[in-house]
Amino acid sequence: MVVCGDDGLAHRLAAELRGVYREQVTLVVPPSGRRVRQPVVGRARAASAALLDMVNAAVNRSGGGEGAVADRELEAAEPTEDVLAEAGVDRAAALALVYDDDETNIRAALTARRLNPRLRLVLRLYNRRLGQHIAALLDQSAALAGGGRQPGPDGVEASTTVLSDADTAAPALAATALVGTSKIVETDGLLLRAVERQPPRPGEVADPGLCTLALLSATSNDPAGSDGSEGSGELAPQLLPDAAAVEAATGRGTVVLEQVSYSGPPLPAVRAAVPPFGSLFSRRLRWSLAGLGACVVALAVALMVVTGDHPLHATYVTLLDLFAINEPAHNNDDGRQVLQLLSGFVGLLLLPVLLAAVLEALGTFRSASSLRKPARGLGGHVVLLGLGKIGTRVLTRLREMDIPVVCVEGDPEARGIATARRLRVPVVLGDVTQEGVLEAAKIHRAHSLLALTSVDTTNLEAVLYGRSVRPDLRVVLRLYDDDFATAVYRTLRAAHPSALTRSRSVTHLAAPAFAGAMMGRQILGAIPVERRVLLFAAVRVAGHPQLEGRTVKDAFRAGAWRVLALEVSGGEREGAPGAQGGRESRLVWELPETYVLRAEDRVVLAATRRGLAELLGRRARQVSAT
Repeated sequence: MVVCGDDGLAHRLAAELRGVYREQVTLVVPPSGRRVRQPVVGRARAASAALLDMVNAAVNRSGGGEGAVADRELEAAEPTEDVLAEAGVDRAAALALVYDDDETNIRAALTARRLNPRLRLVLRLYNRRLGQHIAALLDQSAALAGGGRQPGPDGVEASTTVLSDADTAAPALAATALVGTSKIVETDGLLLRAVERQPPRPGEVADPGLCTLALLSATSNDPAGSDGSEGSGELAPQLLPDAAAVEAATGRGTVVLEQVSYSGPPLPAVRAAVPPFGSLFSRRLRWSLAGLGACVVALAVALMVVTGDHPLHATYVTLLDLFAINEPAHNNDDGRQVLQLLSGFVGLLLLPVLLAAVLEALGTFRSASSLRKPARGLGGHVVLLGLGKIGTRVLTRLREMDIPVVCVEGDPEARGIATARRLRVPVVLGDVTQEGVLEAAKIHRAHSLLALTSVDTTNLEAVLYGRSVRPDLRVVLRLYDDDFATAVYRTLRAAHPSALTRSRSVTHLAAPAFAGAMMGRQILGAIPVERRVLLFAAVRVAGHPQLEGRTVKDAFRAGAWRVLALEVSGGEREGAPGAQGGRESRLVWELPETYVLRAEDRVVLAATRRGLAELLGRRARQVSAT
């Protein structure tokens, strides 16, 4: 395996492949002086600077014993053809290109495909539409060079997978900010969510939902306790426990699986360019127009009564008087003269009202293409800091769930400004470290705060200030380094035990999906369980003796994997839920207990990283033996 990159994702991915999948990894990174690191600002307020110093000291004390993340490491400024050849791409099973620049990844992918047509490629691209075209192009190139799709060295055919760390991490970041929507995974038309439940009372058993995905660590309710990880021993969270473990887990929180059924109206993907007629004018102006219209009707009725004219003729004469284009009524009776004077007076009142209506309509059309400001009475919303790659994806995710959002961004030319304008999301332009910026975003009435800028100290400072305004504010931080995120989480949780605090490293959330793609598996999503990760993957049953020919119950292995859903192949079969000649996804709890998994089936399973590696390893060895 070869991994090329210039930031923390490359190192995390190499460690994932080496530590979990036991693969030999060659890591290609730029020289130390040219690597992409987190931006560092020149100043920070006293609170965030002090906490940052304490956190860094804790990380330095605890993180000095780690070994190398790769078997071999090369330093190169660019992934040129010579560099890729030196890294062994021509003999490698898979190559991951995770540079922060899309163009660098595409150029290296084209070179690598020419060096090794059977190479499995995993690219990090932010532009999803371009990624689809690039994947099709590279797959077609591999097919033409190899005379058809040929299996690679591990038995899995060459392919190109395009992923985005922003897309992978966005669902977990967005869902963490919402109550009751802890983690969300979409698969084959099914929308599933993993929900954290509080520990049951003594003697009670936790509600398993559809199934229990994890038992939280025994210290999860202790504000000063450690956040569970693989190295936490017996106190660590337990992933995919069996029924006996769940029954015995009194006093521990759980993560359970639920199916989401949204019954509300769908949120349109694209807003109408023309606002509704009612939104063109203010309420006061609408009442003014209505009052003048009533006056015109009253004058027309009075003229009809005084002169005995037909209603249409009376209305026509009233309008002529209103616009001062009728002949003076000096030869008519007194009643007609009074009505003409009143009509002229109403016409004078109508002119400024019409002018105000035109100006308001023009202003509404102009503001439809500009940034909106937070409404005066807004509350219960999510304050999103940063509209870069990650922030833009999270914003889109929140609006898909119809969650009210207020964005804060310091750069008016940021990537996500256009998205916020299209979705008509309020945006506050300004430096979040300046006084009054978070207040303008209504932080005192917000439901939660998502700090997703690229500067760790800025995110930390915003969270500390938000907590000073509202100690019970739900906060989610994006932090560059996973060890740093762990230390920040522990410190903030100890300082605010009654409030929900979550710190997330994007590389920690994205690396399992990239690693699974390199191993030839479709990773549908990854949900964090404290400091561990539970993967959702789509797997073909064929070639997996742990699945093929077994019932769903027998295929379950505690602590490793659990089958959640099934996509049945076409054709009506005995005991199969699929429609005739088509494919249909069903949760396994909807299937008969006697249903047996067959080779042509495709299952969606939840798995630990080591469990998925074991399942994949056995498949590869079986293909090689064949």
